[in-house]
Amino acid sequence: MRILLIIFFGGGFGSLGRFLANRWVTSVVTSVFPYGTFLVNITGCFLIGFLVFFTERMGPNSLNWRLFLVTGFCGGYTTFSSFSFENIQLMSNQQVFTMILYTIGSIVLGFLATYMGILLARNI
Repeated sequence: MRILLIIFFGGGFGSLGRFLANRWVTSVVTSVFPYGTFLVNITGCFLIGFLVFFTERMGPNSLNWRLFLVTGFCGGYTTFSSFSFENIQLMSNQQVFTMILYTIGSIVLGFLATYMGILLARNI
């Protein structure tokens, strides 16, 4: 139960961070390009890369911090960071075909699933 609460609170802070960052960017920049989401995705990728390795050095509490910051905060902030980090891991393990399949599959099937969800909602 403790682990679930650690992730829960980290995710809440991450979601709040995503909302505030997106809101700030859209108040400063008016454009058709989704700069808010773009900023969140890129900063989330930086954060997950930094935090995965930073939390490994935190000693006995490293698992709790990793769950709070990486799984919780980064997961609430943006799942794109997890997607990016997993692709880096696949490349590091010389699993290039799997990485390409995962990337293309995620993008294509993600777009299709979103579109199908919209079509379903329109027809209800």
